[in-house]
Amino acid sequence: MSENRIELPASIVVRDLAQMIEKSPIDLIKKLMTNGVMATINQTVDYDTAAIVVAEYGYEAAPQAVEDAAAEESGEAPLWRQMIADEDKAQLKSRPPIVTILGHVDHGKTSLLDAIRSTDVAAGEAGGITQHIGAYQVEMKGRLITFLDTPGHAAFTQMRARGAQGADVVILVVAADDGVMPQTREAVAHAKAARVPIIVALNKIDRPNANPDRVKQQLAEIELVPDDWGGSTMVIPISAKQKKGIDDLLEAILLVADNVEIKANPNGKTLGTVIEAELDKSKGVLATLLVQNGTLHAGDVVVAGIAHGKLRAISDYKGKPVKKAGPSTPVAVMGLSDVPSAGDVFEVVASDKEARAIVAERVAALKEQSQSRKKLSLEDLFNKVKAGEAKELNLIVKADVQGSLDPIITELNKLGQGEISLHVLHAETGNIGNNDVMLASASKAILIGFNVQADVDARRMAEKEGVDIRLYEIIYRMTEDIEKALKGMLEPDYKEKILGKATVLQVFSASKFGRVAGCRVTEGEMRRGAKVRLYRNSDIVYEGDLSSLRHEKEDAKEIRQGYECGVGFKNFSDIQAGDTVVCYILE
Repeated sequence: MSENRIELPASIVVRDLAQMIEKSPIDLIKKLMTNGVMATINQTVDYDTAAIVVAEYGYEAAPQAVEDAAAEESGEAPLWRQMIADEDKAQLKSRPPIVTILGHVDHGKTSLLDAIRSTDVAAGEAGGITQHIGAYQVEMKGRLITFLDTPGHAAFTQMRARGAQGADVVILVVAADDGVMPQTREAVAHAKAARVPIIVALNKIDRPNANPDRVKQQLAEIELVPDDWGGSTMVIPISAKQKKGIDDLLEAILLVADNVEIKANPNGKTLGTVIEAELDKSKGVLATLLVQNGTLHAGDVVVAGIAHGKLRAISDYKGKPVKKAGPSTPVAVMGLSDVPSAGDVFEVVASDKEARAIVAERVAALKEQSQSRKKLSLEDLFNKVKAGEAKELNLIVKADVQGSLDPIITELNKLGQGEISLHVLHAETGNIGNNDVMLASASKAILIGFNVQADVDARRMAEKEGVDIRLYEIIYRMTEDIEKALKGMLEPDYKEKILGKATVLQVFSASKFGRVAGCRVTEGEMRRGAKVRLYRNSDIVYEGDLSSLRHEKEDAKEIRQGYECGVGFKNFSDIQAGDTVVCYILE
């Protein structure tokens, strides 16, 4: 290879491009400006733009191989590539692409799935779909495309969190009259975290107030630059309601699939993913399996998670019995001993005895894991770096308002320039919810909250999934913690010292303090300036600071056991009689 020849990915951050050609980022930004591209050091430019700029420095650009790019970005190959890693390459054959649909609520995800399904039915499927199995196939130009009939990034990420490859291609549905919305950004974050190619379906173009150019501008702002604007994202105008542009969308899927080279060995080891499963009173366990390598036959012994069994019957997505199913084929099966979880990876084994042994090992491992499961915390990060197990810190950031979010992201980007790269997967305003925890779990990320709370369900899920949630009220403390983690100097967590407990007897309103809890101190003391946690049964409903502490009508520094007091909470008013207040300090 020529010394002046460099391989460039489909898109690259300006800072990384500068490092690659050993030039100053400032000089590179000036070059981009002279070529009409206004970009900051942390923004991404596409291959064509990068190639033009490096040519001015005397370099010859070449596209980076897709496999190399995928491996470099993720640190490991996509799951379906891992599945076929041991297969004979001469036996690999192209398989139908597996597609899932994401997007904002009411932008037409389900309508699009219905339009695609009815288009296929109209092509000659008398009787149509006779049962819902969570996936189906359509034919385009003599080639099959498999659709997962589970729109929504929660289902998509749940599969990733369990180790499955949710899809080969993601279709992002954006309404032409509404544009990019918060859930659209969240869906993009989930797709990018999975490193899956994205096609944008610009829906509702038949609406009189549709504004495609405005939407394309918004897409460019979230690093999905449309192909007709010189970017690499295919944007297909459609109308799911009028069934316009559906064929164009299917063609785009095939084009992307050809570019990624999705392959499998039909004669190799049979494995795939559980799409959905349920317990039927009369038929027993019914499961939908998506074959991703090898060929599944009726009578095969299958292990899926901690479920196993000999498959008594296999039927396709139309309900028609079949004897076998090849790669990318969704089938409904009967015969499993237990209900597997959506996203579990299944495999065919030689005998029922081997299946039982595998399941017994997994059950024992799960018990051990649940007892010793530890959060991936900032304290652990540097140890993992020294052991060569981690090269980047993934973060998900939630803040109270956009005005807080922007400076936080700016500060975090400044930190991610050392030995360990820092990657903000998703940043949004609002409290921390289940979707945030699911994304963090699937991406091994740490959740950062600024002036927000974590929902009760989110806390439970975080505990279960081993996700570290960090809540801050001061930006510099947050950046200080992360900077120390990146440098391997993070001090141990503060330990809590419980000062006392109180029970809420009644709730009343005070003009000066808002809603105030009338409490009786049952243990220890309540102390002004300390932190508090409000419990409702066993759930935490508030964690933060006391805004006021009064005895009768006087402000008090502390209230001891047996006395009554009035307690106000900072920016919180959802207090109920019977709640328990725990007062503590950090040492």
